[in-house]
Amino acid sequence: MLGILIALLSGTLMSVQGVFNTEVTKQTSLWVSSAFVQFTALLVCLAAWAVTDRTSFAGLFSVDPKYMLLSGVLGAVITITVVKSMGALGPARAAMLIVIAQLIVAYLIELFGMFGVEKQPLEWRRVLGMAVSIAGIVIFKM
Repeated sequence: MLGILIALLSGTLMSVQGVFNTEVTKQTSLWVSSAFVQFTALLVCLAAWAVTDRTSFAGLFSVDPKYMLLSGVLGAVITITVVKSMGALGPARAAMLIVIAQLIVAYLIELFGMFGVEKQPLEWRRVLGMAVSIAGIVIFKM
């Protein structure tokens, strides 16, 4: 139950953040807004680390495979693409497409066992669920 609540909170915060980022971008620029988002995220993470964790940053050098360290780069690209999509489509349409893309890619990652995730068998009910979600987007767009 806690996982469900955290996931719902995450989705809520992502939508609100996307709207905030889009508005800041309109008043500044894409790169200023994105840099500010990443910088403030860094400050929050460093503060949380200082208060709660204190694990050595040297552990990053033992991460394997090394391409996993590109998640920060992906975070910057995500910020930029969310801002651009919300500006072009509006928050609701952009959020729906983002969530559908996340769902499809996450299922493909599980299906093929990519990036160290345990491989899962194809389940047609999940494919049907994604198809229903896509149909919902088409209906919403009409």
